[in-house]
Amino acid sequence: MIRRIDLRGRVLSPDDYRSVVPRADFDVEAAVPAVHAICEDVRTRGLEAVLEAGRRFDGVDATDVRVPAAAISEALEQLDPDVRAGLEESIARLRAASERELEHDVVTDFGPGARVTHRKVAIGRVGLYVPGGLAPLVSTVLMNVVPAQVAGVPSIALTSSPQKEFGGLPHPTILAACALLGIDEVYAVGGAQAIAMFAYGVGPCARVDLVTGPGNIYVTTAKRLLKGQIGIDSEAGPTEVAILADDAADVEYVAADLVAEAEHDPLAGAVLITDSERLATEVEARLETMVAATKHSERVTEALSGRQSGVVLVDDLDQAVAVADAYAAEHLEIHTADAAAVAARIRNAGAIFVGPQAPTALGDYCAGSNHVLPTGGCACHSSGLSVRAFTKSVHVVDYSHEGLREVADHVVALAEAEDLPGHADSVRVRFAR
Repeated sequence: MIRRIDLRGRVLSPDDYRSVVPRADFDVEAAVPAVHAICEDVRTRGLEAVLEAGRRFDGVDATDVRVPAAAISEALEQLDPDVRAGLEESIARLRAASERELEHDVVTDFGPGARVTHRKVAIGRVGLYVPGGLAPLVSTVLMNVVPAQVAGVPSIALTSSPQKEFGGLPHPTILAACALLGIDEVYAVGGAQAIAMFAYGVGPCARVDLVTGPGNIYVTTAKRLLKGQIGIDSEAGPTEVAILADDAADVEYVAADLVAEAEHDPLAGAVLITDSERLATEVEARLETMVAATKHSERVTEALSGRQSGVVLVDDLDQAVAVADAYAAEHLEIHTADAAAVAARIRNAGAIFVGPQAPTALGDYCAGSNHVLPTGGCACHSSGLSVRAFTKSVHVVDYSHEGLREVADHVVALAEAEDLPGHADSVRVRFAR
């Protein structure tokens, strides 16, 4: 079911390691023509184009996209008490962690009358995208909304795909989570048309400044095309886990965590990196039994047998760390004898789960961390969603006449070195009288 990649006896460069552990095909460029047409249609025809896309892609014939307030409150009233308790605990933990991330203004004084303030300002209006295709990702509501609220964003809109079985509204659990968080501006729009709605301001939805949240290839492509018109968090691809394990790892735990990741999507990546051939063999055998018994067996089988999944055999933990760092997984689990020490050596990962009692599913829901993370190897340069994504920096320069005098000659010299005499004169004029 899951293939093997044997790297034992081979010392490769990071680029080589990156290429031998391939990911799913996720060709954004190939989707550009279709997505560009959708975005242009929304830009030129507005709400009618969005509604038409809903009929075409979601099979929903609606006359509006705004979710009624009554539907949001009713969803919370009907929410299963156990699910509500889980959501409330997840919200509390994520909010506590987010509040610790909140940055404050930094003031630097260079002398009397010479001050620069690095001021943190919340984004004015954000659009949050919550996938609703293969599964109602209610947890993604929390992961988007909570850091935005902690950052102090004054205007938050959220959208999720309309569901035919729920009368053209998003999944009720998603609406219930919105109610729990006090989000009342919710739209029943999915796909590229949702990102275009946010970017251009369509119908009842005013234009946003920033869009965050994961989605399918059409959502990702729309974010790429509209970046500049709006800010985006990232271009998220299919979800993925890498499990770095040695002979001390529990076969049952490792196999279960690979299945859990594969359950997300047929394109999900599930990679085991190990120096134990015994562990690899036993995990492969256990997967056969687990996959046959799991609810979404067909989806899991497709993901585990795809080119994006595999068991990577390495010589030792040093090579395992090198492979994991090159792969730069969205989720990286460490199942080794000294997991904390190995985790400390990792530079590139969206989130690191240390030891056998920290499965990726914990981070998906109740760890207190955020599960909107960089995919496709982008963890080598990007971070997961956090309060910082919903703020921007403004430098406030506050100088007096005397403060300017201190550096006036330097400013003039540098301006003339760049052949910008007007810059130099703008300083000289302040000391001409």
